[in-house]
Amino acid sequence: MSISIVLVHPEIPGNTGAIGRTCVALDMELVLIHPLGFDLSDKRVKRSGLDYWPHVRITEFSSWDAFLEARSPRGDQLFLFEEYGSRSFYEPDYPDDAYLVFGSETKGLPAKIAEPLSDRMVKLPMRSEHIRSLNLANTVTAAAYQALRRQFGH
Repeated sequence: MSISIVLVHPEIPGNTGAIGRTCVALDMELVLIHPLGFDLSDKRVKRSGLDYWPHVRITEFSSWDAFLEARSPRGDQLFLFEEYGSRSFYEPDYPDDAYLVFGSETKGLPAKIAEPLSDRMVKLPMRSEHIRSLNLANTVTAAAYQALRRQFGH
């Protein structure tokens, strides 16, 4: 059992490659929800993931509904990351089988997903008013390490 990173409609192949590399480093599954903004065979995905890409545990789903049907996640497993989340990502205790869910780089999570799960939404705090959002790969990495904090002994 391990934490899974869920990317809903990712658009930038380099981000997905970098996130895959993080997943290998932290022994996390990478879940991709279609449609994707690129083909997984894109060289930019593999370039970002370097020679680690063959070791990424990838699971793909045709849609969010297909993911929910196949995985049937408990409510306490889901953590949706959005810049407008009501609480900091430092607050939750992440279970060992959590799903950390991220939307696309330009649109975030679709309302169809975000609205019914608004109570599961968290955000990375930002101190500057000059920044609207962080790069997706950076956000995922920060969230992944925070979710594993208990396992690493704080």
